[in-house]
Amino acid sequence: MDFEVRKVRSAQGRRKLTAERAEYFRLVNAGYTSKEASAAVGVNERTGREWRNGRWDPQRLRPPAAQATRRPDQERVHTRRAPVLQDRVPAAAAAAVEVRSRFLSERERIHIADRLREKASIRSIAAELGRSPSTVSREIRRNRTDGTRKQWHYRPFAAQARADGRRPRPKPRKISQNPELRDAVQAGLDQRWSPEQICHALRRQFPHRPEMHVVHETVYQALYVQGRGHLRREVAGALRSGRARRRPHRQANCRQPRFTDPMVMISERPAEADDRAVPGHWEGDLIIGKDSGSAIGTLVERSTRYVMLLHLPADHTAASVRAALTETAQRLPQHLKRSLTWDQGAEMAAHRSFTLATNVPVYFCDPASPWQRGSNENTNGLLRQYFPKGTDLSVHTREHLDAVAAQLNGRPRKTLDWETPAERLHKLLAA
Repeated sequence: MDFEVRKVRSAQGRRKLTAERAEYFRLVNAGYTSKEASAAVGVNERTGREWRNGRWDPQRLRPPAAQATRRPDQERVHTRRAPVLQDRVPAAAAAAVEVRSRFLSERERIHIADRLREKASIRSIAAELGRSPSTVSREIRRNRTDGTRKQWHYRPFAAQARADGRRPRPKPRKISQNPELRDAVQAGLDQRWSPEQICHALRRQFPHRPEMHVVHETVYQALYVQGRGHLRREVAGALRSGRARRRPHRQANCRQPRFTDPMVMISERPAEADDRAVPGHWEGDLIIGKDSGSAIGTLVERSTRYVMLLHLPADHTAASVRAALTETAQRLPQHLKRSLTWDQGAEMAAHRSFTLATNVPVYFCDPASPWQRGSNENTNGLLRQYFPKGTDLSVHTREHLDAVAAQLNGRPRKTLDWETPAERLHKLLAA
């Protein structure tokens, strides 16, 4: 310290304690408690708390929050204390900090403190700020301080200072700071344990040592982050996936266009197809044979559950599927060709040319949503009685496929009040 601890402790004003305040914040940043730092620089513990939490100085300009005129529908301005940014970060750095909208701002923290003093609920505060209730609850829980009479107090300027201190990146990683933890993780990886198994084993081995507890994501980041040197690069070979790089998982809304021709999604399908009142709306799919080398196309009418099978003896490419669909659709009467719903399989890449040839619009299901073709999925399960998985489906002739379809269409169905699909279709055609 470049000053001597004062022997006379009488009030001398704020301006004469500049060196003490600077040394106090240096000690706090080094890990000392407020009480220890206050005793070291020779000030009262309460003075240290006021430095840490910020104190209102009438000589300074009022912040924008204090200048605003309160309207009945706005928050009460919190003017009890103001931040002393010079004590926490340099003035130039403080001016350069820009808080994005996804983070709570100082004005929002002042509003939270004011509303808490008025005994407002968490949900009402969140609604006023346009934030999630969990965001406000987490902010209060992380940044509250222990007050007098065993009560908790939320101080907005101290909370803002803590948030500013947590924001800088990159943060030191736990594995790199603890050699014992790093060696324990290394030993588990050498035994070909997964990161999750290592983390649970550490918790059981060191139940009362939180510094030896990590989550498996921490281990994965130490493995995959380039140039960190936390764990040997060769350890990536010990992972079960065998990947040296992390493979990103794309979200459904970030998928690349599946086909050259734009798809028409199931959300645009006519409403009459949803309630199954009007016949002529079909669902289609492929059942795949051994080693994906053969396939059979399936078509199910949504209203009557009538089944038609596509013969694909050579392959199940987009051209072959389009030809088989076109041939089958041309045999149907016009009022039974209203729409076709399919998944986003590559076999429907030629959907536009099929629509131009048959005047049947094709609608595509959302990714990973087989329930949107429930009748077809159920029918595919029934067809596995005749075409088991792992068999070659190219050996079946067109006559055999027609016989299987006729047998299914002659089977009574509970969903049709025990009528057969053929009977229900005949009634609709006669009507």
